[in-house]
Amino acid sequence: MMTLLLVLYALCALTLGLYTAGQAILLWRYWRTRQTAQPAPTLDELPTVAVQLPLYNEANVACRLIDAVAALDYPRDKLLIQALDDSTDSTVQLVARKLTQLEARGFRVQHLRREDRIGFKAGALAHGAEGCGSDAIAIFDADFAPPPDFLRRTLPHLYAQPDIGLVQSRWGHLNADENSLTRAQRLSIDTHFVIEQAARNRTGWLIPFNGTGGVWRRSCIEAAGGWSADTLTEDLDLSFRAQMAGWRSVFLPEVEAPGEIPPQLAAYKLQQARWATGNTQCLLKLAPQIIASRLGAAQKIMAVQHLCQYLPQPLMLLMLLLTPPLLQSGQLADLPLAPLGLLTLVSPLMYIASQMRLHRDWLSKLSAFPALLFIGAGMSLSNSLAVMTALLGIKPGFRRTPKFKRGWTQSRYALTADATVWLELALMLYAMWAARLAWELQPELCAYMLIYALSFATVAGMSLRESWTLWRARAKARGEDRSDLLRGRSLL
Repeated sequence: MMTLLLVLYALCALTLGLYTAGQAILLWRYWRTRQTAQPAPTLDELPTVAVQLPLYNEANVACRLIDAVAALDYPRDKLLIQALDDSTDSTVQLVARKLTQLEARGFRVQHLRREDRIGFKAGALAHGAEGCGSDAIAIFDADFAPPPDFLRRTLPHLYAQPDIGLVQSRWGHLNADENSLTRAQRLSIDTHFVIEQAARNRTGWLIPFNGTGGVWRRSCIEAAGGWSADTLTEDLDLSFRAQMAGWRSVFLPEVEAPGEIPPQLAAYKLQQARWATGNTQCLLKLAPQIIASRLGAAQKIMAVQHLCQYLPQPLMLLMLLLTPPLLQSGQLADLPLAPLGLLTLVSPLMYIASQMRLHRDWLSKLSAFPALLFIGAGMSLSNSLAVMTALLGIKPGFRRTPKFKRGWTQSRYALTADATVWLELALMLYAMWAARLAWELQPELCAYMLIYALSFATVAGMSLRESWTLWRARAKARGEDRSDLLRGRSLL
């Protein structure tokens, strides 16, 4: 039995090593191509553009987004603003009022409402494309605020070559310094765009669309089979299908589209769980097509490597669970794990490279690395459950990431901790026990087990603290409402 567990542990370690080696290749390709820049083409005539804004209960941020789109430096007669509004709350009235004001100023607007949310975001985007009348379609999620020159900087690249079907920008941040969680996420997001996206695009490998801050050709969308709700990451699904069909994608790191980072851990966990499920669904759906396609060997390998980006989390969790019994059996000491220790340097080097590229004060930005390490590892449970949901063929509904604009404790969209917090506390205790065993039997593993313990303690502690803060804020609000009601009655 112990031999079987040791083989399973070794397979997990080997798979993690292979995935991390893929990340090292991306870092190497970024370094080799870091001076590469996209030429700046020009357009003889500006095309008509439909700007699609998929919305679902976004009362906090919908008007900010619409104002930003209305401020785009683009001829009004060539711009169509589509609010794809599936909301069931006050967002509907806020959006209708804002669009009415824009229409009075000469903007072309559409407020598209559906009787149901079939297909969720993918269904809304497909519904909007049916009546937009434009070949160029820009997409912005509710928590984004595109800069005025966005269309003028991206559209020339879209029409520079007839086989370019998608141009996307780098995500910026509207609230990166709000708290330790947003600072940690900034580090992760910057690394994805500056290192991973740039390296893939410049090397000619498949590059995923990140769902917002991009411009598509409608003819590309249609040729690739259109938006599909088969997965929870319809953006990744369509972008890979389009590139397998022969269309090219262009990434412009110099064009920044700022968006809101989830400032609440519960919202971040929800977002990551949805992405973990969707990415794994795309792995199951697209990996066979990629392998059977006419893509080159390197393109296939790196495309599948990207689709596997959430698999390391359940592998890490499984290795944690296997460590104590293997330590007690004494078999773990025979496993050569030193190469894995070297591979752990890859992620920090990627973070350093991304911050050096973006910020003069890059050292101060790297101070968020410990928080990112502990939060990322501590969320391995919730992400692993999301991955298993996809592997088991379970199709959960699309749960949006709540957006707040400011003061999440005052928002009705704020979330409380879910039941996984108790499992995270249990895993914290398990990791502490593993650390004690490692200290006695194999000291070189003690630090890794302590990182697990601190990570689960961090995530569980933040979740409980957020729930307590939210409960107090809502209790205070209920008390104030009750006092206002009593005062009103006394006046009567």
